[in-house]
Amino acid sequence: MSLHSQSGIRASGKASQAPATGATLARVGALAVLVALLAVPFLLYPVFLMKVLCFALFACAFNLLIGFGGLLSFGHAAFFGSAAYVTAHTVKVWGLSPELGILLGTAASAFLGILFGSIAIRRQGIYFAMITLALSQMVFFLALQLPFTHGEDGIQAVPRGVLFGVFDLNNPLAMYYTVLGVFLIGFAIIWRTVHSPFGQVLKAIRENEPRAISLGYRTERYKLMAFVLSATLAGLAGGTKAIVFQLATLTDVTWQMSGEVVLMTLLGGMGTLTGPVIGAALVVTLENYLAATSLPVPVVIGCIFVACVLVFRRGIAGEIQARFGKQSRSG
Repeated sequence: MSLHSQSGIRASGKASQAPATGATLARVGALAVLVALLAVPFLLYPVFLMKVLCFALFACAFNLLIGFGGLLSFGHAAFFGSAAYVTAHTVKVWGLSPELGILLGTAASAFLGILFGSIAIRRQGIYFAMITLALSQMVFFLALQLPFTHGEDGIQAVPRGVLFGVFDLNNPLAMYYTVLGVFLIGFAIIWRTVHSPFGQVLKAIRENEPRAISLGYRTERYKLMAFVLSATLAGLAGGTKAIVFQLATLTDVTWQMSGEVVLMTLLGGMGTLTGPVIGAALVVTLENYLAATSLPVPVVIGCIFVACVLVFRRGIAGEIQARFGKQSRSG
């Protein structure tokens, strides 16, 4: 056997080992993160952690639409807040269990997603964004006027109840692990969607929609499905948040909430799976710890956002992936 053929065999062997090594490292990293998530409520304040998880799921749902579908929505607070109101009302007034309340809130946001998506998906770019913002403001007006929302007072003192008739959610640890379970389910749905044939078509539409149309794909149907799925998962986050904080207010449906989830996604890394989680954790941590100071929280977060945009053009997770990707290719 010649020297060139031996070197070729060694090179191909290294190339085949690289994906296996990368997959193993990914599994080990995922397991380590899961163990950390299970242990962290014994080290940090559980309510703070639950807030991070709720907004992380909200940001991941939004990222599914903009990062993988290329659709910028300025109205995602409509789904987050509507689910919070429906969940809070059904649990407090109707006396439903927390799991049923969250499911009804999620179903309400899915219905709104179908309705809003059918209207907005016919436009692109800034027109799509403005339509979603206008529709979201309509939801804000309804939340302000409808009797069951209690206007500016919101729905307060929502009972956490007993999950499946077994787990008392008034226990902080039981509540935390419930929220963690909801987040992991939502994240798994997003991961599976992104790595499915549907997700690949969605990425193709994001990159070059005319070409996807020329290949025979009905792009409006794919975009509508992505919009509805994103709205549904945003509602899941909103309904869970209403149970955690026992509250649903106008803050959940304001345009500022829509802007905040955009900020989280861009800071962490749009188009990455872990980026929105990092961005949500960063923003919630800053809001939590800066609230006890005299510093203007929005100004500080805005400055950090500008600095991250200048230094990390792809977001925090995007830059990390890009740099490690270059190192692995060079190696």
